[in-house]
Amino acid sequence: MYGGWPLPIGSSLRTQYLARPDVAGQFPVVLVLPTIEGRSGFEKDLCRMLARWGIVAIGLDFYRQKGNPHEAYEALSDRRALMDLDEIHEFVVSNDVSWAVSGDLGILGIDVGGRFAIVSASTRSWVKSVAVSYAPLTGDEEREYQVASYLDNLPVPVLGLYGAADELIAPSTVDEAQRRNDHGQWLLYEGAGHSFLDIEADGYNADAAGDAYPRLVEFFKATLPPAAEVDLG
Repeated sequence: MYGGWPLPIGSSLRTQYLARPDVAGQFPVVLVLPTIEGRSGFEKDLCRMLARWGIVAIGLDFYRQKGNPHEAYEALSDRRALMDLDEIHEFVVSNDVSWAVSGDLGILGIDVGGRFAIVSASTRSWVKSVAVSYAPLTGDEEREYQVASYLDNLPVPVLGLYGAADELIAPSTVDEAQRRNDHGQWLLYEGAGHSFLDIEADGYNADAAGDAYPRLVEFFKATLPPAAEVDLG
C-alpha cells in the first residue's frame, strides 16, 4: 500500500507518505527524511523500494514554510525537527498501528535530512539504526546541534553513502566520520557526485546507485527486528 495518508501525529492530522508491503503482517519501520527540497518523488521512490523488500517506510516532510527551500530549512529548528520525529514514533507505537513489528525504528536521511537522522540516532533510544546519503557533516555551526559533535558517540549501526566527486561535501569529511565512528561503514563511490541516488537529478550515477540501494535494504533488514508475516491461507 502506497500513498499520502493523514496520520494522527501529535495533536493534529498530518499527511505523510506511507509505503507498506503488499502482504499482511507486522514489519520493521524506517523513517525517510528528505533533502533540503522537501519530500519529492525521489523520497517516495525510496519508500516504495523499501516496502517491496518487506519494510514499512514513512516519508516525512518537515518543512511547513513554502517557497525557497533554503529559507524553509533555516526556518525549521533542529529542536522542532526532533519533536516531529518523536511524534511520528509515538504514532507508530500507538494503538492506531497494527503493521509495525516493534517500536525500534530505522532512519534514512538524505542530504540535510541526514543531519536530523544522525542527531536523533544519538539522542533517541528508539532509533536502532541510521543510514545517511550525502548528508553534510560540517557547515552547520550556526544550527542548534552540530553533526560533527555526535559522530564519536553514535550508539547504533551506521551506514553512510557518499560520492567521492561530490562538489558540496569534501571526501575528507567522510574519512573523518569513518575515523570517529569506526563501527559504522562510510562509503565513498568513485566518480559519484551529489544526489547520485536520485534518478531524476543531474548527478544521478547508475553504478553507485545500483550498489547503494541493495546495501540500504540489507542494512535495515540486518539491524531492525524481523517481519512477522500473517498466513491468511
